[in-house]
Amino acid sequence: MAATSLPFTKMQGCGNDYVYVDGFHHRVDDPVALAKAVSDRRFGVGSDGLIVILPSDKADVRMRMWNADGSESEMCGNGIRCVAKYAYERGLAPRRPRLTAETGAGVLALDLDVRDGRVESVSVDMGPPRLERAEVPMLGAPGRVVEEPLVAGDRTFRVTAVSMGNPHCVTYVDDVASFPVERYGPLLEHHPVFPRRANVEFVEVVSRREVVQRTWERGAGETWACGTGASAVGVAGVLTGRTDREVLVHLRGGDLRIAWPEGGHVRKTGPAVVVFDGTWPIGS
Repeated sequence: MAATSLPFTKMQGCGNDYVYVDGFHHRVDDPVALAKAVSDRRFGVGSDGLIVILPSDKADVRMRMWNADGSESEMCGNGIRCVAKYAYERGLAPRRPRLTAETGAGVLALDLDVRDGRVESVSVDMGPPRLERAEVPMLGAPGRVVEEPLVAGDRTFRVTAVSMGNPHCVTYVDDVASFPVERYGPLLEHHPVFPRRANVEFVEVVSRREVVQRTWERGAGETWACGTGASAVGVAGVLTGRTDREVLVHLRGGDLRIAWPEGGHVRKTGPAVVVFDGTWPIGS
């Protein structure tokens, strides 16, 4: 008899919430439709998207993710911390303090802070940032994009483009709390210069070691946090001379610590939290 329900776990990292499915033991036939259905905050579970945890021949686990609109993304920095917690606590990966995960952005190393058998926080080696325009990708002349003027609607932004395995457009504003993210986020996400669209970070600098970030996430709208976005913000702060190589990023859902040693990989540290377990009806 075909299964009539699919077990899932809702998890969040700094308020960036996803529905997680154990792909080792359960099959998802139509992840696009499932992502759209479960993400609905009135008629579904309510989430920023769907993440399926799968076996990998390159790492301890493989992560695939779909945004709330059904589009697939390469990686999610908050989501991957929750992948590590799920895999460790539920026996999908070896119970050791360092795990690896295969993503659309490559294989990433995850260092776990474990207390009494539970993962409290995860530090992720996000890899080196990709800074050449074609790597983001962004159309235009070769080179890095640092505070380049970009017109969106009735406003000219100065943008810095960074890929953390997915495309990011970082811009600085004076008062991020009152900034109309919902107006300009979609314009920048869908700007013609970004052939694969862009995640957009609006950032207010508090000091050289502290910033406040709001994110318009590609395919999901404004989210409470974005781990790859916070990583891109840490890199952009160095490229523009606004912040140091270690920075505390305040997001709507919590804080992330970002470090980018000179010539090195970006490291991101933050929480991973289980919200609840449930089952989703499938079939008829």
